[in-house]
Amino acid sequence: MPPFTLEAWLGPLVARVEPGQGDPPTDRLTLGCPTAFHRDRVRERFLPEIERSAGQEAGRPVRIDLVVVPALPTGPPGELCEPAPTRPIARRPAPVPCAARSAAVDDGERQRELPYRFDNFVVGACNALAREASLAMARQTQRALNPLVLSAASGLGKTHLARAIVGEARCHGEARAIYASAEGFTNEFTSSLRARRVEEFKRRFRHGCRLLVLEDVQFLDARKKATQLELFHTLCHLLDVGARVVLTADRLPRDIEGLDPRLRSKLSSGLVAELDAPDAIVRREILRQKAADGGVRLPEDCREMIVDAVPGSVRDLEGVLIQLVTTASLLKRPIDRELTLVALRKLSPIAATRRRIEARDVVETVAAYFKKRPDELATRSRRHDVLVPRQLAMYLARRYTDASLSAIGDALGRDHSAVANATRIVERRMLERAPLRYQVEALCARLDAMVGEGDQA
Repeated sequence: MPPFTLEAWLGPLVARVEPGQGDPPTDRLTLGCPTAFHRDRVRERFLPEIERSAGQEAGRPVRIDLVVVPALPTGPPGELCEPAPTRPIARRPAPVPCAARSAAVDDGERQRELPYRFDNFVVGACNALAREASLAMARQTQRALNPLVLSAASGLGKTHLARAIVGEARCHGEARAIYASAEGFTNEFTSSLRARRVEEFKRRFRHGCRLLVLEDVQFLDARKKATQLELFHTLCHLLDVGARVVLTADRLPRDIEGLDPRLRSKLSSGLVAELDAPDAIVRREILRQKAADGGVRLPEDCREMIVDAVPGSVRDLEGVLIQLVTTASLLKRPIDRELTLVALRKLSPIAATRRRIEARDVVETVAAYFKKRPDELATRSRRHDVLVPRQLAMYLARRYTDASLSAIGDALGRDHSAVANATRIVERRMLERAPLRYQVEALCARLDAMVGEGDQA
């Protein structure tokens, strides 16, 4: 298993062991995962190997249970923090204390890096590769990644990862790290030319640097050929001496206009990792985490309204949450659906008006799409041609209506837990199965058309 995969997916797990019982005895190992997505990925990709290795280590069968522990606990033993096994279990070593900060990076940059860490970056299918590659770069576990280019539209997390790389590298003993923007690099190089201190500039960015993180390379001025040439030679030198290079951009290197062909080729010589817009699972976890970090109680129905109404960037989600929390604080009101709608209308007026149809409208739309009668979806049948439309109807009713879980369940002859379970299943399988995504997109187009007709009326 590649070291960066081990660190990204198995490193965050916390364990509790219960001694074996029965005849023959079977040990029970409970593994706490930071998110539901993390739990599902571990179950799909690593659980058989964990079971085999744990059984081999214990010398007898081991039962593995995976649970979600959103925040790593620090409580007393027995709460998934300090296992008390009969045999020692290998745990991830504590990071090396942070070394002294490099004098090359100003205090303002250090302050802005503090909130950006790998442990508070929400991982999903949209950004898993970028997160694993960034962690591997920070810990020097994969040399083939060098240089690493993080490509994403604004607000999708590339700056979070870039600053997390610097912080993680320093905590593992790297004191010679430089974090800068392409604009800052350009300004500093231009100033060095005017002051005739180019050699001082080169000592800083070449000889005094073991990790260079350069943001927003798409802003390199096409007219300043000397700056691009200097950056090209800087990258060549750093890569030749084994230093690490990370760059971010809002598009792929091949699509950056005005970039020198040699520089474009150098950027593409390592790994280019794209970050896509977060799906519903990731948006939900981001909101949960940010609300928890701020000590804010965000009701589940309000969180779902925001998740459905704001499909864009993480920055958009933060904007709605800040608007909502600030309004509630100033008006001294609890956060509820009415206040959430107010916040959404201010920042996303179109999205705030989406939920105007009833659960029965969704059921009828889904039934018509699959050439079924609505009452067929409400039967107890477990046939695939009935089960899938029923699950999709529950999922879409959660997205498009104000109905509670119980009300949606009543429309389909199920209880609220069945609706919640169907929603999770559909969200997970949409990541894995392209045909299901196409079906959901087609159904959403029909429902969006219904919403649009309601708005015009």
